[in-house]
Amino acid sequence: MIAQHFRLYIERRDRDRNLARFYALSIERTLFCQACLIRRWGRIGTRGQTVQHSFDDEMKAVDLFLKLLRTKRMRGYRPGSLAR
Repeated sequence: MIAQHFRLYIERRDRDRNLARFYALSIERTLFCQACLIRRWGRIGTRGQTVQHSFDDEMKAVDLFLKLLRTKRMRGYRPGSLAR
């Protein structure tokens, strides 16, 4: 069972390069009581792409969540308005 809710929405914008992207992460529970990390990304205003990762251990999902967050922060993503 997931003890804590993990949900994140970040954006990267650069008008000079016509860049407007979003990245969303969440950890949810599946019907089989596994931890599922859901990643969504794409251009702001579009549906984007989605990938799901299932884990038997919730801590592995949290570790990947934090790793992805660090990577995106280094690339310039910052908290944005939750448009979805």
